[in-house]
Amino acid sequence: MTDYPEFASPKVSELPKEGILSCASPSNIALVKYWGKRPVQIPENASISFTLEACRTTTSLKYKKLDKISDDFNFELLFEGKPKPDFKPKIQSFFTRIEAYLPFLKQYSFEIETSNTFPHSSGIASSASGMSALAYCLMLLEKQIHPNITDSEFLQKSSFLARLGSGSACRSIEGPITVWGVHDEIEASSDAYAVKFPDKIHQVFETYQDTILLIDKGEKQVSSTVGHDLMHGHPFAIKRFEQATHNISKLKDVLISGDLKSFIEVVESEALTLHAMMMTSLPYFILMKPNTLSVINKVWQYRKETGSNLCFTLDAGANVHLLYPDVEKDQVLDFIKSELVAYCQNGQYICDKIGLGAKKV
Repeated sequence: MTDYPEFASPKVSELPKEGILSCASPSNIALVKYWGKRPVQIPENASISFTLEACRTTTSLKYKKLDKISDDFNFELLFEGKPKPDFKPKIQSFFTRIEAYLPFLKQYSFEIETSNTFPHSSGIASSASGMSALAYCLMLLEKQIHPNITDSEFLQKSSFLARLGSGSACRSIEGPITVWGVHDEIEASSDAYAVKFPDKIHQVFETYQDTILLIDKGEKQVSSTVGHDLMHGHPFAIKRFEQATHNISKLKDVLISGDLKSFIEVVESEALTLHAMMMTSLPYFILMKPNTLSVINKVWQYRKETGSNLCFTLDAGANVHLLYPDVEKDQVLDFIKSELVAYCQNGQYICDKIGLGAKKV
């Protein structure tokens, strides 16, 4: 029995013998954050994100059918061309969760090769791009086994599987804007997978830019999994979930109307609230660095002086995502080079923009 019978895969007598499948899947940046989840990988509140383009993981899945069904999952993992044993438990856990929906997993040996276009564990959601890429590759194999899967079924199940590897990964399968979690005002929204934002977005958001300032490229001080667990019994958790629900309603109107002042208000408030929840949990953490705060103050000052629509958001780390309309790109990049690059580790930043999700390569 599976919890979601609609994603069960019928067993077949004939399976492909061997082959290789590859895909690229991007990271995403949440505008309204999810922080706190229930078993298994169910969000306490809905979230909405921009799918990125340049920050992505490319994964190739080499598969070979075994002579007999294995007792355990049979896989090797290479990251950036080298064995990465500390990733293996996460893949093992992922395969355990999804086996009910992909019953062929123990009939194959897999070689998984994966690489990122951005530094791993740098506050850019590498688990989102990595797990969505692996889920998408496995669905390409599922599609070979069951060719009658429709495109919409393929994307929905890819998102569903990706969620079981990393919650935010479900939002990377499609783009440019996706919603994960049930919300009364988002048509067909689900806790089990992400859906594309159902309404037509204002043209200003179709080419939105995201420049990521790498303030601190080190390992995150606290993993997302630990951070989410700190919401259990958090004194402000219930109010936080209500706030996120309300902010999605506000942001839905903003994405349709193109009201950038309201966009800035919601997005920056969400970023700071995420960090406030970490500062007020037990144990408590301050994930920003002094340079993070310096950048935020510089952004506020720049906006006040120029009337710009530049704003910031943060993940659960020190790095800063600068979001702005394409029409302001030249001015904002000049501002970054002259005022903000000094706060970046080794002067590094990544220019990205809104993207369209995972694809076969």
